[in-house]
Amino acid sequence: PKEYDLAGYDTRRFYGFLAHELAEQLPITVVGQKDAVKEDGSPDYQGVEYMQLVPVLVKAIQELNAKIEAQAAEIAALKGA
Repeated sequence: PKEYDLAGYDTRRFYGFLAHELAEQLPITVVGQKDAVKEDGSPDYQGVEYMQLVPVLVKAIQELNAKIEAQAAEIAALKGA
């Protein structure tokens, strides 16, 4: 995650991902090609489909929660021993 300024918003900060970095881990979440250029020579920026990230993040939270619960149970068992 990165903090960045967005053109047209002078005082507001935004948080998000750099598409080309995210594409290395989750290519399905990124649209466009890195360093692409439009016909007029202007940059054709990549974008992030943030809704594609939600299920991945929820699954990661579930996996972490399961690990935490298992560790808590192990600690409780060790303290009880």
